[in-house]
Amino acid sequence: MAHQVLTLTSVHEPTGYSHASRVGNTLYIAGQVAKDRDNNLVGRSDIEAQVRQVYANLASILEETGGRLENIVKMTTFLTDLASIGSYRKVRNELFAEPYPPNTLVIVQSLFSPEYLVEIEAIAVLDG
Repeated sequence: MAHQVLTLTSVHEPTGYSHASRVGNTLYIAGQVAKDRDNNLVGRSDIEAQVRQVYANLASILEETGGRLENIVKMTTFLTDLASIGSYRKVRNELFAEPYPPNTLVIVQSLFSPEYLVEIEAIAVLDG
């Protein structure tokens, strides 16, 4: 089955990569960081604000492709500080109901830019 690399307008313009590709009803979403649609970092030094923006980006991508956060079947979350887990979970718990989607949580020394405190990639299965 062929895949389709998507060009999206609901999130910031990517540089050197694509935000998402689709194979059938499955959507593969690249790691999202806390950039708004205008390419500005949201929540400098504020993990909770960054997590909210990351989930807003995921929601925007899903809405543009006909889905919603509930369509996520797997996530991988990268945090730069072990102490951020509580803030991450607080926001996640506001947006998802139990049982939460499977998630691999990784603590890393740094992301692409040291200002990024969190990055989340996702796989979603769209309805229909």
